[in-house]
Amino acid sequence: MIHSLTTRERRTHRRNLRAELRRRSAATRLAASVHRRPRSLTTIGLAAGVDRTTASGTANGLRSVAKRLGLAPAQTARTRRTVHGGRAHRSHTVSRYTLGQVRTLIRAYRPRKPEYRAAVDRIAALCTA
Repeated sequence: MIHSLTTRERRTHRRNLRAELRRRSAATRLAASVHRRPRSLTTIGLAAGVDRTTASGTANGLRSVAKRLGLAPAQTARTRRTVHGGRAHRSHTVSRYTLGQVRTLIRAYRPRKPEYRAAVDRIAALCTA
């Protein structure tokens, strides 16, 4: 006899499908925003599908390569959000890299850790796409 799903099981299944759709669409939006404007190195790694700790470590390595090459990122002023949804009064300067700059950094970056090598390959694929 074929087991039909109960209402609760159908609802759970649909909830899981909606959550997966939200995750995929968020990843697509992030990748699209990386192509539109300069972003931080960690954000570019996250858009490439690298986990947060590996993206952060790879970004640190790429920053040291940028320092060695003398490649200056674009300086951008950013206003922080407050807890209540407003904007703080002070702005601070952040560094953002274009995909062309990231391509240059990747060519000069030679990581030793296998997960960083895989992360660089994924970032390179994002930069060429």
